[in-house]
Amino acid sequence: MVDLSGKNILLTGASRGIGSSIAKHLSAHGASVALHYHENRPKAEKLAYELAGNHTFVQADLGKTEDIHRLTQEVLDYYGHIDVLINNAGIALSAPMESDSLSWFAVWNRTLQVNLSAAALLCQQLMPHFIDRRSGIIINISSRAAFRGDTSDYAAYASSKAGLLALTKTLARAYGKQGITAFSLAPGFTETDMAQDFIDRYGIDRIKEGIALPELTKPEDIAPTVTFLASGLARHATGTTIDLNAGSYMR
Repeated sequence: MVDLSGKNILLTGASRGIGSSIAKHLSAHGASVALHYHENRPKAEKLAYELAGNHTFVQADLGKTEDIHRLTQEVLDYYGHIDVLINNAGIALSAPMESDSLSWFAVWNRTLQVNLSAAALLCQQLMPHFIDRRSGIIINISSRAAFRGDTSDYAAYASSKAGLLALTKTLARAYGKQGITAFSLAPGFTETDMAQDFIDRYGIDRIKEGIALPELTKPEDIAPTVTFLASGLARHATGTTIDLNAGSYMR
């Protein structure tokens, strides 16, 4: 059994969906988790109190640089050190190519800021800390869309997730000798609140046509892999991307 006792983990986007399931799984294996949330304080607070162990919750708008700086400092002040950074927070905003340029580009910028730039800045903020400790694990939650693309309405989402893969590989190559490892996960379509708009638009049956398994991926199907990577047992797989897409895209 994986034992994360003594590990402090910063998890973004922890209040719902994949993030909430990851938090529960990490906690069940002994980790202390700093639960980042944007707007849903009640859910984050409820989750922190439900989990066994030393957990905290911290608000930040990942579209704001000053909030990202404050987030890392608050978590470091609370725990003293961070062992694992999990960049899970993400948004998927629809922007049809037929939109006017200003509104389309606003969605593009917001999506890349939250999904990619914020993750990069969190890595940059914590890198000196990891280097000083000669230890650090970074786990970036990317997407199947990084490899196969998405519908044109979600071009920004796919592009941001592809950028996460390049970030992960770069960090793995650059800082491995300082004891830092980095990994990506690429889930396929996952049943979450964020995916509801897509489900409503295209229907569950159409989505199921594209997968090899009989059921859609759920958030709890993602969490065990994250926990394993957070354990440090996979350090020689640094730079790797793990596909979790119910067989809908095989590389």
